Amino acid sequence: MKPLPHLYEVTLFSTPKGYATLLTDGVPELRSAPPRDFGGPGDAWSPEHLLLASVETCFVFTFRAVAEASKFDFLSLEVSGSGTVDRKDGGTRFIDIVLRSRLALPKGADPERAKRMLEKGKNACLVTASLSVPVRLESEIVVESP
Repeated sequence: MKPLPHLYEVTLFSTPKGYATLLTDGVPELRSAPPRDFGGPGDAWSPEHLLLASVETCFVFTFRAVAEASKFDFLSLEVSGSGTVDRKDGGTRFIDIVLRSRLALPKGADPERAKRMLEKGKNACLVTASLSVPVRLESEIVVESP
């Protein structure tokens, strides 16, 4: 890992109406628009979806690092997320984010240890730690049959 601090830059190009384009060096551009709920077309990544995707990917990559450092083997991790937007404290904001994970383990693995590591992955995720909205984790842990 490169020593901290790290700097990340994203450029957004927009016209008065329609889609915006997100750009950063070395990756494909990404088209963005408001979601249908806010009058958008509903066929592009919205800021709301991008926030959830950031929480999910950060959680997964942090969990992978925790598992590797702990020499903990797993077969797969699937995560889906949902976020509720509502009015709170005089503004519109996310009031709740829920991550639902399904962790598949090889036979003989310790599900309790896996649960602790999933929680550690959620708590150590820099995106989750940077948000004021609570992020809840609901985990299903499946151990391969002998």
